[in-house]
Amino acid sequence: MNRVTLAIIAFFSTALILYWQVQHKHGSQDGGHLAAQNRPDFMANDLRSISFNDEGKVNSRVTAKYMEHFAEFNLTKFTQPVYLIYPDKGQAQWRLRANEGRLNKDSGKVVLENDVIIDAISPTEPVQTLTTSYLELDLNTMIMTSDRIIYVKGKDFNIRGQGLYADLNAQEVQLTSQIEGTYDAK
Repeated sequence: MNRVTLAIIAFFSTALILYWQVQHKHGSQDGGHLAAQNRPDFMANDLRSISFNDEGKVNSRVTAKYMEHFAEFNLTKFTQPVYLIYPDKGQAQWRLRANEGRLNKDSGKVVLENDVIIDAISPTEPVQTLTTSYLELDLNTMIMTSDRIIYVKGKDFNIRGQGLYADLNAQEVQLTSQIEGTYDAK
């Protein structure tokens, strides 16, 4: 090979390397831009919040270990949320806990996932604890629903079923299918 051929190969190799670097850098900037779009608008540690209904009464209280809010989607994500729910009567009757949760402010729906536990506040309630892996709560209507397996523990009974429909204002809880239970008559 002569010097001219080596110079042409070196020139094209340099051009190819520079083109690759520019394309790689351009791709990284696009990825960074997309990642920036999914960044929360604000975050909070050890969150404590109170929500009121249209009449000015307390609707719910929420605490969470960590929270991220995405204003563009009007979506809030929670880590280890705990909700106290105040149906029409105005007294907290249920405490809902989970490992993860999200609130869509537009629809007023809360979704709780992973180790969801619903506890009655009053020890005199017939149903004391419900557990599941997934639960939806509409804060406007106070209706809880789930299509997953539900475990119910009450005074002297245990029930297992598939699916849940609960109207907290009417104080009605229904398991929708495959219901099995045990009752301990003391």
